[in-house]
Amino acid sequence: MDATTPAPRAEVLRDRYRSRLPEDLQQLTGPVEGTVDLPLHIVWSGRATYSLDRPKSRMTLYRTVLAEGLREDLAAFLHHRLLAEQWPVLRRLVSPYIREVWEGAFSELPRIAPGGTTA
Repeated sequence: MDATTPAPRAEVLRDRYRSRLPEDLQQLTGPVEGTVDLPLHIVWSGRATYSLDRPKSRMTLYRTVLAEGLREDLAAFLHHRLLAEQWPVLRRLVSPYIREVWEGAFSELPRIAPGGTTA
């Protein structure tokens, strides 16, 4: 591919998500309880307030931040323990590009869905 040929969309998306990754999951030090209000640059329409105490709300928050958040947003709004706990289900709710990038970078993210089946 030369400089005039655009990169395939998949490659562009993978690069975008890869550039946002923390160096280590432990850098994700966001809240583990309470309510989170996401800023406009992450959620520009619709719901912006999420309850970490409600599993569906927390899952939606994590999905949104993974898709739209910048590196500093990931650290501020996600928590490493909650991400790992939710990952077996969350990995099926995010885009395949997000899933590939995160699982490629962090082997500690489980790939087994609840109940022991491979997701």
